[in-house]
Amino acid sequence: MLRVVFCGTGEIGLPALRALLDSGKYEVPGVITQPDKPAGRDLKPRASAIKQLAIDRGLPVYQPPKLRDAASLEMLRSLEPDVMVVVAYGQILPKSVLELPRLGCLNLHASLLPRHRGASPIHAAILAGDATTGMTVMYMDEGLDTGDALLERSLAIGPQETTGELHDRLADIAAPCLLDALDLLAAGTAPRSPQDSKNATYAPKLKKADGWLDWNKSSQELALRIRAMSPWPGAFARISGHLLKIHAATAHASSGLPGEVLQADADSLVVACATGSLSLMTVQLQGRKSLPAADFLRGFPLAPGARFDLSFSPEP
Repeated sequence: MLRVVFCGTGEIGLPALRALLDSGKYEVPGVITQPDKPAGRDLKPRASAIKQLAIDRGLPVYQPPKLRDAASLEMLRSLEPDVMVVVAYGQILPKSVLELPRLGCLNLHASLLPRHRGASPIHAAILAGDATTGMTVMYMDEGLDTGDALLERSLAIGPQETTGELHDRLADIAAPCLLDALDLLAAGTAPRSPQDSKNATYAPKLKKADGWLDWNKSSQELALRIRAMSPWPGAFARISGHLLKIHAATAHASSGLPGEVLQADADSLVVACATGSLSLMTVQLQGRKSLPAADFLRGFPLAPGARFDLSFSPEP
């Protein structure tokens, strides 16, 4: 029975860890996750969802600040892993860790590599307007998501799907991907397919500023950005000094000056872009609850001809 150390922090890894434990086919001597971090209004340290699941299942949990020091390496050696599985862990593993498991380290990456290497592949797939994405299980090396692929599974992206929705569907397919990969490893039949780096694209870690809507872009680009930035960091714009988060919108052909309000009534709130326009469906004034655009306009009336800010104005 293979000994599998699971290393993860983000919620996308929950179904995979749950499936690994429920399968009963592999021994899990421990789970490694990031140290508890302050969260919520009280900023009290919160355990990751991965840690909580491990505790609930009675597994040893390890939370080293870094996996580079001698103590962390000794901890890993003591677990005697045949393979380490990494899913949204949040740290880059050094060579000393990558070489420690007998069969190496596997990473589950939420894209069809080499497309969208990096920290935010789900956002990137929607932002790029991709029709499909998926999950890749790869052998980890010292590069940024550059290791040989073991297997991959594709998933169609819905026409209005947000990053949050796609994240959950990718998390679900990660579970069978992991079990299939481990079965191949255990049988000694796991393939290795080198990535074609000439086709690589990169998805850097997002900042809050990435949610800013630049009305000098096309309506299609902004509609994709709104979907890609949901739920975090969210898409936002400013009008009359007020920050407005935009949760849902659809692209239209009507035109005007970028940022110009073309329609603001009980039917819709339409804003012109460089080409085309956006009908804002669901919006949220800072400090208020999210509302359909028609309800928002009853408390915050706008008239055609009003203009959203064009210059960047970060969220406070």
